[in-house]
Amino acid sequence: MKTEDILKPVLEQAIRDGYRLIDSATVYKNEQVLGKILNQIFNDSSFGVQRKDLFITSKLSPQNQGYDACYKAVNDSLKRFGLDYFDLYLIHWPGTAKKKLNDPINQENRMGSYRALETLYQEGKVRHIGISNYTAKHLEHLIERCKIIPHVHQFELHPRLVQQDILNLCDQYQIQIQAYSSLGEGKLLTDESILDIVKKEKNDTAQVLLRWAIQHNWIVIPKSSNPDRVSSNAKVLSFELSEEEMNQLDTIHKIDTQRFCWDPTEIY
Repeated sequence: MKTEDILKPVLEQAIRDGYRLIDSATVYKNEQVLGKILNQIFNDSSFGVQRKDLFITSKLSPQNQGYDACYKAVNDSLKRFGLDYFDLYLIHWPGTAKKKLNDPINQENRMGSYRALETLYQEGKVRHIGISNYTAKHLEHLIERCKIIPHVHQFELHPRLVQQDILNLCDQYQIQIQAYSSLGEGKLLTDESILDIVKKEKNDTAQVLLRWAIQHNWIVIPKSSNPDRVSSNAKVLSFELSEEEMNQLDTIHKIDTQRFCWDPTEIY
């Protein structure tokens, strides 16, 4: 099945259900297809949305780290999307492709990449800039040297992984937190600690997990290839978790911490 055949019905359903944030990345290899579908949507009056109504994000591949490579990569991504600007562009990973985790070039390259994003921000090609998968150590190093404090930090965040040191830094510097893997790659959907709350709420597990993040004022970017699931996730704004339920979810990671995605902690 072609990427377009998978993405088109999902994206169209998302727009109809009120989704307005589109999250992509060079490594997803879907920027050109997304751009094609989005332009079809913009030209279809039945959707009632234009470019200005959407918040479109893409991210830098680890193989494009460094000032010149990053600057070129952003412009290449814009061409693939068929856009004049991104609402947000992130450095996807603090390391550089094909370099050892402890190689100092990682630090040098990601700083160069961020400098390129600052230039692109000044040029209006990206309206917000940020980072993804940075540890507190990586973020502190960046904050000490950057001209523009990151607008957004996107990292793995769910009841089994609450990285409080990163949360504290983001709060201190007013960096918007964006949670990914809110469902723990699907593994949290059968987590007994969470299912106890789901039974009380009479909402499904995905909705409860997304709602927990939203009530913490974190942005969520749930992924699905199923249009019905996209519609179900959109109902997350129709209910609220109690203080007791929030506290229950907040304490789960203290008993058993689990990371389901990439671990950047060993990158220099």
